[in-house]
Amino acid sequence: MSRKRRLSADEVEIWGRVARTTRPLLSNMPPDLPDPPPAPAPKPAKKPRSGQSLRPAPSGPPPAHDLAQPLGDALASAPVRMDKRQYQRLSRGKLVPDARIDLHGMTLAQAHSALTGFILRAHARGVRLVLVITGKGKRMADDGPIPRRPGALKQDVPQWLRMAPLGPLVLEVREAHARHGGSGAYYVYLRRAR
Repeated sequence: MSRKRRLSADEVEIWGRVARTTRPLLSNMPPDLPDPPPAPAPKPAKKPRSGQSLRPAPSGPPPAHDLAQPLGDALASAPVRMDKRQYQRLSRGKLVPDARIDLHGMTLAQAHSALTGFILRAHARGVRLVLVITGKGKRMADDGPIPRRPGALKQDVPQWLRMAPLGPLVLEVREAHARHGGSGAYYVYLRRAR
């Protein structure tokens, strides 16, 4: 059941203007529409008491416009699919990657093909842990109404690792420990080769 909302004085006035400029589509309708009822008089504003400021009290920080969860948080909150003990060693930076690839300076197309070939070769050789270095991305001035996150490679590499042909080979993707590049690199833990 919906509740009907009362129109404000401004809305009633605007509707009255619109209604007066319209003509009925059917010829058997009366040409003149009745005027809307007069708007109620606005209530006078309350004067602030002495000691009260005219500004409303701040209600905390302004709302953030970024609705997406930061990528590092999203990866950290994903369920762990690898062995618990290995994961603990991985998160502490104790596991040493068997291979690494640096995607700095590549375009997205070059990086995608290089990453795909690298992961396929590493899996074929039986490598379990690789390090993919993307960099953190450049901070740019905000130049428009649509916010952009820094680091196109940093944002796209986890998606590429979940899609075919790499998705079935990858068991875990996590942000690297600080000694291996921190938020500018990813650990990619591969499934066993069959």
